[in-house]
Amino acid sequence: MTELTKLTIAEAREGLQKKEFTAAELTAAYAGKMTAGRKYNAYVCEAAEQALEQAKASDERLAKGEGGALEGIPLGIKDLFCTKGMATTACSDILKGFVPPYESTVTAKLLEAGANFLGKLNLDEFAMGGSNETSAFGPVVNPWSKDIPLVAGGSSGGSAAAVAAEMCAGATGTDTGGSIRQPAAYCGVTGIKPTYGRCSRYGIIAFASSLDQAGPIAKDVRDCAIMLKTMAGYDPKDATSALKEVPDFEKFLGGDIKGMKIGIPAEYRVDGLNEEIAAYWDKAAEMLKARGAEIVEVHLPHIRYALATYYIVAPAEASSNLARYDGLRFGNRINGEHLDDMYINSRTAGFGKEVKRRIMVGTYVLSAGYYDAYYLKAQKVRRLIRDDFVKAFEKCDLILTPTAPTAAFPIGDKSMQENPITMWLNDIFTVSVSLAGLPAMSLPIGLNKAGLPLGMQLVGRAFDEESIFKAASALEKDAGFKRGQN
Repeated sequence: MTELTKLTIAEAREGLQKKEFTAAELTAAYAGKMTAGRKYNAYVCEAAEQALEQAKASDERLAKGEGGALEGIPLGIKDLFCTKGMATTACSDILKGFVPPYESTVTAKLLEAGANFLGKLNLDEFAMGGSNETSAFGPVVNPWSKDIPLVAGGSSGGSAAAVAAEMCAGATGTDTGGSIRQPAAYCGVTGIKPTYGRCSRYGIIAFASSLDQAGPIAKDVRDCAIMLKTMAGYDPKDATSALKEVPDFEKFLGGDIKGMKIGIPAEYRVDGLNEEIAAYWDKAAEMLKARGAEIVEVHLPHIRYALATYYIVAPAEASSNLARYDGLRFGNRINGEHLDDMYINSRTAGFGKEVKRRIMVGTYVLSAGYYDAYYLKAQKVRRLIRDDFVKAFEKCDLILTPTAPTAAFPIGDKSMQENPITMWLNDIFTVSVSLAGLPAMSLPIGLNKAGLPLGMQLVGRAFDEESIFKAASALEKDAGFKRGQN
């Protein structure tokens, strides 16, 4: 029998239904991998014993012919989702030791579907970062690393690494400017950021409220479809949750893409684009064309302003959201001689360098005299970027781009550490999609000369994840990327 941790969620689900193995055996296998893979630093809180108890309950339900869509499937949960009775820290010292008394809507849906939780996964502190190096628990090591430890991407680096190293069958992630898609690309796995509002944000620790969106990271396109179907849905607890019916995304896998129009944004063909990434981009377009899709050029004229816009809007919202962590209302307290001292001491000790940087940028652009010049102007440009996508989708059904401008880079890379803007540039292909609130999936397309995975991104219209799954399943099959090459 195939090693249990190599099975996809779909394969494991079938095996459980056929009684080829038990949920307890499946969970124990993943728990073993979790222990053996501690060198990757993907988990910040392990809950193997609790997961095994949940698995035993799943076996009882399966024996009766009952069970949900994810019955007995072991998952990892990004440490940004509140999990009742299990530590949730956003990988920040200011929330060290916090155990929520309630469950986020997304994790509650997964539990209701029969999944069990192996533990909480590492991330950039408060989801602020592109390499998973800002975590208070230290960086995640990419399982594809060889001689030099490589980053797993951020902020959902722990989620992507855990799936790549077979330490969970699938994982939750959140995406604010590319935080599901970029780590998925770096770690050779698949991840989808659904349309803004498709998944509830209730119980997810906020970074930038108008951008944050939950989504799955998994071994392949089908597993993402299975997880997203369970995670998505309207939630009255979240004012930004969309009252939209959730399709059965699995039904669109393997569908005919003949006649589908795939847009290639001319503005992304910049001078200096990595040659290997450009070649895979062309190859992916040819694969889709060979299946009958039509490749068309589209234009996104305001895309050049996307990074600047994002790094005004996101820090502004972060500054507001993180104001509550002051040692008085929320967060660990470090006393001082007076109230101001207590605020300063608590936030100085509790927040890391990148979080402080973004709070300062956000506070500045929201301050009197600069609000109109920066924040309001950024919101106007954001609307122009959204309108560009609307116009582009008049000519095409999906847009194809690389996910990231490079493969995974070494942990502690000086060029990234010394200039934060260099790090922010890794989001160049992903932030515009987030600003427009659109769905997008990253899937592995191949390996570069160094043997590291590269990802390709498919972007769809709002609430048209179905077209993404249809085209992604075709591209995945033709690319033939082999999991576990690392």
